Amino acid sequence: MQPTDRRGPRRIVCLTEEPTEILYALGEGDRVVGISAYTERPAEARRDKPVVSAFVNGHVEKIAALSPDLVIGFSDIQADLASRLIARGLQVLVFNQRSLAEIFGVIETIALLVDRADAGAALVADYRSRLDAHRRAAAMLPRRPRVYFEEWDEPTITAIRWVSELVEIAGGEPCFAERSRGAMARERFVDDAEVMAADPDIVLASWCGKPFDAAAFAARPGLRGLRAIAEGEVHEVPSVEILQPGPAALTDGVDRIAALVHAWSSRHCGDAAQA
Repeated sequence: MQPTDRRGPRRIVCLTEEPTEILYALGEGDRVVGISAYTERPAEARRDKPVVSAFVNGHVEKIAALSPDLVIGFSDIQADLASRLIARGLQVLVFNQRSLAEIFGVIETIALLVDRADAGAALVADYRSRLDAHRRAAAMLPRRPRVYFEEWDEPTITAIRWVSELVEIAGGEPCFAERSRGAMARERFVDDAEVMAADPDIVLASWCGKPFDAAAFAARPGLRGLRAIAEGEVHEVPSVEILQPGPAALTDGVDRIAALVHAWSSRHCGDAAQA
């Protein structure tokens, strides 16, 4: 039984993965009563909580039946679902975080909502410390690779802002850093000619909602001769680790990117010495 003296919402439905993981990291997982079908972290949430939504769509009747006192969503993509839930008289909070700073703000806001402001501040401090360690390690690299991150293939979309920021923190040079600042997906469209001109040393890919097809990527006529393909530097980063604007990206996501960047830099340290 939940303590009766706790403040804030006690029955929370999370329409995306990151608020679920944040609440569990704060020690408030018992407040979560419904989750997204894409939730994989933490494992106990996936095991114990009912699935009530995908990403774009959700089951309004199932959500309402859970009697939530708060529904948390993410981005303009869930605007229609949020509208339908509001029309049912539900309390809905939709975040639209795109940068690392905004991700930290979301963590602190959720912590405040569930009366765990101190725990939220500690969590953010820990994530910042981890990223600072990556920055220090990246500063020691003999050479930083140019990195093209692909978030979707049809149309081709490059990294969203928090991903581009993490690539840089991990020691890479994002090929389309300025474009990553576009809030809407269409602002991050790229074509094969632009990728060829960027000449990335490493390609990282995470196709949201489906596995990355490395063979299909390498077979694109417009990418024939791309250095990263020729050198076997095309790697998938699981979307659950990097395309979730929350704890996963700040931990496993950046760790995986850093490992790939550092491995590349070690293999090319001789090139840096000759430059």
